[in-house]
Amino acid sequence: MGMKSKIVLGAVVGVVVIGAVSANSGDADGGSAGKGSSVSAQQQPGGADPGSGADAKPADGKTGDKSGAGKAAEKASQAEQFKAFVRKNGTPQEKEAVAHVTKVQGAEEQNDILDAADVYTDFTGGIMGQGTGPAKLIASAFADWKQSENGLVTVYDAEGELLGNGTF
Repeated sequence: MGMKSKIVLGAVVGVVVIGAVSANSGDADGGSAGKGSSVSAQQQPGGADPGSGADAKPADGKTGDKSGAGKAAEKASQAEQFKAFVRKNGTPQEKEAVAHVTKVQGAEEQNDILDAADVYTDFTGGIMGQGTGPAKLIASAFADWKQSENGLVTVYDAEGELLGNGTF
């Protein structure tokens, strides 16, 4: 009787594990579909119907506050957004260093697991050139701009050579 109980218990555990795996993959697909539908609802005038007011308010309230600024921010490149942040909040040294930034990549895709951003500048000479000091300031200003559990920002010169890096 003990052997039969172990087999039945193993089968039940197997079914539960398979059910949990299939439910999680269904949530992931359903979650992305839900996000897509709420985005399209927000883009249309009067996006949500009056019957779903409680469910639609958090999404609308969260993006509604930034709707004008959000559209302008989407049009601006990541480098321009970064420069604007530093112009407003940075120290004079950071402002001077960030003026050399030409391109920022990876600042928008954050998952707090492994976030990596690249900042390109117009400095020359690689790690032995004049851009290594300002690169630390740029990395520091980037950390003020974006926060992540596990982010790494890398600063490059005009030829793609490493100048410095930092966490954010």
